[in-house]
Amino acid sequence: MTKYSVILPTYNERENLPLIFYMLHRTFTKNVITFEVVVVDDNSPDNTLEVAQQLQEIYGKELVKIVSRKGKLGLGTAYVAGLKECTGERVILMDADLSHHPKFIPQMILKMNAHDYDIVSGTRYRKGGGVAGWDLKRKITSKGANFLAQFLLNPGNASDLTGSFRLYKKEALEKILPQVKSKGYAFQMEILILARKANMTLGEVPITFVDRLYGESKLGANEILLYIKGLVKLFFTT
Repeated sequence: MTKYSVILPTYNERENLPLIFYMLHRTFTKNVITFEVVVVDDNSPDNTLEVAQQLQEIYGKELVKIVSRKGKLGLGTAYVAGLKECTGERVILMDADLSHHPKFIPQMILKMNAHDYDIVSGTRYRKGGGVAGWDLKRKITSKGANFLAQFLLNPGNASDLTGSFRLYKKEALEKILPQVKSKGYAFQMEILILARKANMTLGEVPITFVDRLYGESKLGANEILLYIKGLVKLFFTT
């Protein structure tokens, strides 16, 4: 039976982590899917690490793995660190803030199985997908960022370059990650661009992205600036 590893990068997700783990556990158990969760915590000051350790005590080290890092080192390196601990043949990257609902995972698995895709991405920008809880300003910002990335990078059939809810064959992710140089939100774009260059196949499943209920959004002016810088760099280097 195929095993799935879920990598959850965390920074100040104390309230959200037990909820997302419960949702993951329920989804995988209901669909009789073997899984593990790898929590990569960047020294969260709200004691997220302690919450992860409590989950590990309850469910065991085989189901809950923890990577504790000394500081906020970035999303890309968090995935690299988490991948080293994965034992599944397939890997799911998603956010821990409840914006990505695990209910879409079985659809992503079915899509990968049906077409033997290397990557299946959750998309907000195809029929059936969307966002909930965003104001007009953020919707415009998100669509504008995605449109700009589409225009500059020519990503083929990928409709949601900035999304971070994806299912990968482990060997595909292991091939791509060492090549990724971007940090922050540009990281997600570079993965798909590198995958296209490597002739990897991509499928998409429409998802509804939900704004976080607890904690503060990591998206600020600095992250937007880093995104633009990363986008320009990818345009000239890929």
